[in-house]
Amino acid sequence: MGRKAMDFTTGSARFNIPTSRYRVPRDRNIQKTFSNCKLTFICGFLTVLVLRGTLGVGNLLGSQPVSEDKRVMEDIDQILREIQTDSEPEPEPEDSFALMYHVNSTIHSWNYSEAVKAINYSLGPKISNWDHLRQVWLSQNPDFPSQVSGKQRILLLTGSSPNPCDNPLGDHYLLKSTKNKIDYCRLHGIEIIHNMALVDKNFDVYWAKLPFIRRLMLSHPEVEWIWWMDNDAIFTDMAFELPFDKYKNHNLIIHGYPDLLFEQHSWIALNAGVFIIRNCQWSLDLFDAWATMGPKGIIRDLAGKFLTENLKGRPAFAADDQSALIYLLISQQDKWLSKVYIENSYYLHGFWVGLVDKYEEMMAKHHPRLGDERWPFVTHFVGCKPCGLYGDYPMEKCLNSMERALNFADNQILRLYGFGHVGLLNPKIKRVRDLTIDPLQVKEKLDMAARIIIE
Repeated sequence: MGRKAMDFTTGSARFNIPTSRYRVPRDRNIQKTFSNCKLTFICGFLTVLVLRGTLGVGNLLGSQPVSEDKRVMEDIDQILREIQTDSEPEPEPEDSFALMYHVNSTIHSWNYSEAVKAINYSLGPKISNWDHLRQVWLSQNPDFPSQVSGKQRILLLTGSSPNPCDNPLGDHYLLKSTKNKIDYCRLHGIEIIHNMALVDKNFDVYWAKLPFIRRLMLSHPEVEWIWWMDNDAIFTDMAFELPFDKYKNHNLIIHGYPDLLFEQHSWIALNAGVFIIRNCQWSLDLFDAWATMGPKGIIRDLAGKFLTENLKGRPAFAADDQSALIYLLISQQDKWLSKVYIENSYYLHGFWVGLVDKYEEMMAKHHPRLGDERWPFVTHFVGCKPCGLYGDYPMEKCLNSMERALNFADNQILRLYGFGHVGLLNPKIKRVRDLTIDPLQVKEKLDMAARIIIE
């Protein structure tokens, strides 16, 4: 693995799926013929049983005990179940996705790359001249510039399930998390979309963002950057701004550590829960390559086994977007890496454990607009799953920690209006600045990066 071009074929990772995308195997036809014969026999047998009950055949042959009649009725029930099972419709051979769920595992032994080639799924029609098309559109639509007030236009995207949370408190914290993102975007002139639609049924859970980001790119050519943020990631430095000047030659900004990526091939070398990607042809090409492991069903399962074999420390589960991106960058460095900025000079992703208990110390010693361990830009609650009934950490600890992070961020907003939370675990607020007859003078002196003092 490692430095060579990406090849998903591996000697130890061979699995069983059909050989043809469009043709039902000969063995399946034989099996179907056998099932039809069995169905004919079963129907004939049922006819005999019905005649037996109608004409009293049992009396001609002698009386039978009640237990024997009961056994016959059980046989009938079992036969009816078999008929129902055998009569289920076969998947359409022309539907390539049917093969991802209805496979004959005893016929052929295939590896992951052969499965991808057979199903040949894509996020959409291949686009090869997006940069040109976008520039033409921008020149023809001057009312939709890619820069506003000297800043490149940014669209922040987050999302959640259209269904209510399993945890009754989950929706409450989801709302507060969205409010936190709206606050940050309002301060910095960033557009925001909260998506609840599954635009591609074959890309669900953590893969759902890829097809939607792609569609946003094509639907909003005026947007220069699309910023994905998980709903369990919270802005905790409301004054910090992304240093886009140092990203002018890059198309993907993601938090991570190069040594974990290239030396250890660790499955946590990058975090795909928060990243910024440029609206350009390179990004569309990256999504096409990235998405090959994502389709739900046999491909995602095979890819998960493949990734577990090739990435250090990865548990055995279906392919996820983060692991797929890590392997893609490891195996195709020459193609992608020059346009990827692996950021760790500030916390684009700050793991919540070890941060949330230090907020009071941060307020006492430091101030916003630092973005690093002194005042983390983003606190990410990986493993908490507040919308579910369980996670990798105790739910009470997760929700209390999220409350602290949200109020820590909210204090930076409320102080603009002269208020602050009584405590980081308390939703109540108190006045932190006296009223004045000259509010505009006070407004001119407000500084988002000033130290926060709430007594």
